[in-house]
Amino acid sequence: MPATIDEVLDEADRLLEPDRFQDYCVNGLQVPGPLEVRTLASGVSASLELFRQAADADAQLVIVHHGLFWGAGVRRLDGALMRRLQALFDADMALAAYHLPLDAHPQLGNNALLARELGGKTIAPFALHNGEPIGFIAHIGGEGVAITELASRLCALTAREPLVFDFGPPGISRIAVVSGAGADYLGDAADAGAQALLTGEVPERAMADARELGLHLIAAGHYATETFGIRALGEHLATRFGLRHVFLDVPNPI
Repeated sequence: MPATIDEVLDEADRLLEPDRFQDYCVNGLQVPGPLEVRTLASGVSASLELFRQAADADAQLVIVHHGLFWGAGVRRLDGALMRRLQALFDADMALAAYHLPLDAHPQLGNNALLARELGGKTIAPFALHNGEPIGFIAHIGGEGVAITELASRLCALTAREPLVFDFGPPGISRIAVVSGAGADYLGDAADAGAQALLTGEVPERAMADARELGLHLIAAGHYATETFGIRALGEHLATRFGLRHVFLDVPNPI
């Protein structure tokens, strides 16, 4: 039996509470489509390639982490946006996006899932964005793990070698996790007693910041660190409503 798109997105809103966050983008429905959904597609970033794969999978709803609309809204309809919208219209597919709410969720979020996969015995909220935490600190316990072991675990999780700035102590028992572009939380990680910060991508200045703070800094890829939450959200919604779910991988080395 199909579910209505309204039902599916009401459940996503209930779980993720997007109204709590002052986000950079539109959370929830971005582009309307059919009333009902049988196949739900999930992926990290809205793109023409993702939409083509979703259409090939006969999806009626696409849910992504990085949507089409950011900042103050659409100032003009350029060719790239036109082609992306046309792909959705031609396939009669709806598009929804969840950004910071999906980073922050304590069960389905990118940061909580990464923290637990890396061996976190307990996790605590971390990294305030306009008053709301979006990351987590994982308490690994004991004497902790070496940076080489942590990098090896990440490589196994993401199927790519992380970029590691090895400036912290030998044992890591507390690691701060902020997926995507979270290097600006290095100071917060040091203040919280973490020995390492894991994020996706880093700016040039981050290496010196990590060295001077005496922290390990690990950049495991913006895309690679943000596949976890959107896949988990898609699986949850599909199970809740008896839908078919496909996770669409459009790899990005950044």
